[in-house]
Amino acid sequence: MICQNNDKGNVNISASVYTEIVGTAAANCFGVKGMAARSVTDGVYHLLRKESVSKGVRVQFHEDDTISIDLHIVVDNGVNLNAVGASIISEVRYVVSECTGTKVRAVNVYVDSMVIG
Repeated sequence: MICQNNDKGNVNISASVYTEIVGTAAANCFGVKGMAARSVTDGVYHLLRKESVSKGVRVQFHEDDTISIDLHIVVDNGVNLNAVGASIISEVRYVVSECTGTKVRAVNVYVDSMVIG
């Protein structure tokens, strides 16, 4: 949780807020089919529904009030993975800092699967 203080009081932002913001921003990027989650039973990555965008996101808080973000995504077939990754990193950094005022230390994008067809 990040606590931001100002002259009018304190604002506490929980991890679930960050995961929702990040998941939605990433899912709206070109080439992203959705977020991925690994199944405990079979170990295979599955495409999550739009309502579950936060499940493919992990947020780590640091002592200097910055965050690091890990995203697990599923992409469309035939997209340029470098371009998609760069687009996601840029968009997530921008949206998180605009919505919360929190500095993003790192955004790590993991392409777990590709939808073919």
